[in-house]
Amino acid sequence: MKTRLNRPFDWLLFSLVIALLVAVVMAVLRTQSAITRSTSTQQSQPVNNNPVPVLAYYYIWYDTSSWDRAKVDVPILGDYSSDDITVMRQHIREAQAAGINGFIVSWKSTDVLNRRLQQLTQVAQQENFKLAIIYQGLDFYRNPLPVNQVASDLDYFIQNFASLPVFQIFSKPLIIWSGTWQFTTQEVAQVTESRRGSLLLLASERNIDGYTRLENLVDGNAYYWSSVNPATYHGYQDKLDQLGNLVHKNNGLWIAPAAPGFDARLIGGTMVVDRNNGDTFRTEINTAMASAPDVLGIISWNEFSENSYIEPSQKYGTQYLDVLKQVLNTPGPKIAQFDSSIPDGIYSEVLPGSRLIALGGLVGLVLVSLVIIIRHR
Repeated sequence: MKTRLNRPFDWLLFSLVIALLVAVVMAVLRTQSAITRSTSTQQSQPVNNNPVPVLAYYYIWYDTSSWDRAKVDVPILGDYSSDDITVMRQHIREAQAAGINGFIVSWKSTDVLNRRLQQLTQVAQQENFKLAIIYQGLDFYRNPLPVNQVASDLDYFIQNFASLPVFQIFSKPLIIWSGTWQFTTQEVAQVTESRRGSLLLLASERNIDGYTRLENLVDGNAYYWSSVNPATYHGYQDKLDQLGNLVHKNNGLWIAPAAPGFDARLIGGTMVVDRNNGDTFRTEINTAMASAPDVLGIISWNEFSENSYIEPSQKYGTQYLDVLKQVLNTPGPKIAQFDSSIPDGIYSEVLPGSRLIALGGLVGLVLVSLVIIIRHR
């Protein structure tokens, strides 16, 4: 006997079942599309999953003849000049690919360094890259510059660079005053008091007592500790923790240091910190991050005389950019990182093909419902 659906209830139920089947299929297709888009987006994002800005100390003092003195390695880019805009652009792109957000540029006001800083700001602006300054407050012999020169140089920066977007990492341009331990409290106050409205001025103190002396005159502290040996220095983590806590207690910015190694024997030093095939760098990054910094300060992009560079070189290739990328792309488990707005498709399936299994089960349920409707007739 031919079965027909002629009751209004049967037609209503049949329509609902078909609508349910269509909705299920469309939902699965939309989810799969979202998964594909999410995967594509993830692949195009920078590798740095770390919310703390990563800045690398960067030197613009090189002439082509600089590479003939006190060097045991040279860049893959060769004996470059810091005037070379092509080199600047390559440095920025390599740094970005490794998860670095900006450079902390070594500077004081000279005709050569001003010209190079101007060129670097133009390239950084084009590449959407950030800059900060480490002001070289000591001369070649490690003696303090005249305080009036420090003040004049900072005024030059305010007038010529401070308004540029590349320096807007924080609410104001960031300047680290290198060598503050060589200046009296009165000299530091003379420089900072009238300029903190335009700049974030950080000290470069190396211990608790040094920062305590200046804590009310500066906006934080950046510790340039390139020569620490994490394998032998007792209390390494504690020292960074204590200094970071003190800076934060006074509402300052804390820039914690991390270096891949150190060897300044060719320029008169005695300390050697072995790179240990990247393990030293990994340890120093993790130790710095454990001190809750506002910025991770990588020492350095291109300090080849002290052998603390991570720039790709003839000896190491891209090894230290690869190490940095690996560490920055391996975040710890933090609940705040799980966003309920992210499609669940970006996470792995519990069972391979589980979505297809679920879809098949729903289709089967719909078919069984249709049979029941027909037989009910």
